[in-house]
Amino acid sequence: MPAIDRGNGAKTTPLVTAKVGAQDFLNGITVFEPGAQIAHHSHNVAESVMVIKGTAVVNVAGQEHLLNTFDTTFVPADIPHHFRNASSDEEMRIFWTYGSIDATRTIIETGVTSRVDEEQKPS
Repeated sequence: MPAIDRGNGAKTTPLVTAKVGAQDFLNGITVFEPGAQIAHHSHNVAESVMVIKGTAVVNVAGQEHLLNTFDTTFVPADIPHHFRNASSDEEMRIFWTYGSIDATRTIIETGVTSRVDEEQKPS
């Protein structure tokens, strides 16, 4: 599937979605340019993220944790969080999985909620 520009130096490529037959979960990869981060947000379902390249910082409910390649997180539904690339000169990649094909993302700053699988147009 084509990459989706998330802004701020992050691009997401959905891998398993309802469009390819998923019925129980979604997953994909997000690439972060050096220093990039995504907006603080929450989901209506649980999310697991594995760092598959580079070093990340995850902020979960206001607490930051440094993550290295293959470190994995679990964020329960409705817990605010975000990821950022800890490197100033190398890209970072995460592999994410949501516990439902009906996963949504709510941006904390704006309160705007959208379906994860319908967020933005491909880049």
